[in-house]
Amino acid sequence: MTTALITGSTAGIGAAFARRLAADGHNLVLVARDTERLGEQATELHDRHGIEAEVLTADLATDDGIEAVAKRLSDRKNPVDLLVNNAGFGNRGRYLEVSMADELTMLKVHCEAVLRLTSAATEAMRERGRGGVVNVASVGAFLPRGTYGASKAWVVQFTQGAAGDLAGSGVRLMALCPGFVRTEFHERAGMSTDNIPNWMWLDADKLVAAALTDLARGKTLSIPDPRYKALLGLVKVTPQALLGGVASRTGRKYGPQ
Repeated sequence: MTTALITGSTAGIGAAFARRLAADGHNLVLVARDTERLGEQATELHDRHGIEAEVLTADLATDDGIEAVAKRLSDRKNPVDLLVNNAGFGNRGRYLEVSMADELTMLKVHCEAVLRLTSAATEAMRERGRGGVVNVASVGAFLPRGTYGASKAWVVQFTQGAAGDLAGSGVRLMALCPGFVRTEFHERAGMSTDNIPNWMWLDADKLVAAALTDLARGKTLSIPDPRYKALLGLVKVTPQALLGGVASRTGRKYGPQ
């Protein structure tokens, strides 16, 4: 049985990955900040699917938290075959309305943690000649819209660049770019979702199924829904100056209130 490590595993997309991978027979290493929720999740997945679910409490906004997860990923005796870098959050407010401390914390979680954990995982995977990494980004990566979009754009560029460098090694890397998904993400950031049209919402379980199919096919970028693929097709042909204005207006309409 292979082992998958999922950060931010207790809710949303991370929880959907955990459910799907457990159902497929993978052992799990579940990573989040809440030890009690991790324990409940591990017990449920073990009892339902008969897999082993290891719990690792870690805050990826801290060096100690990142190092603890990196150490687990580097363990050659208990190898991790799939890493899902899913942990992340949003800040409520526009640029200069968010404190510098919160902005830097976002970069720590979205960029530094992803870099360090991906590096720890792929170094061990390359030695074995197999493995995979899914770095959860966002369709916001393709829009000029604040620090969140910028950090996710970094995730996409880093992942695709690293995938190219590791081509032929047996290690696959893919950036996953979902749109709006009904999770705890917006609630935790204090963002209202009442003004987001129903057609823009994605189902987390279907999203994960599509993402794993894309990973198996060797894709380095996954946009797992035709609606968002169409929207991003329009983004590619829209002039940057116009796109910036549209992104700003859209952010005010559908973003944090």
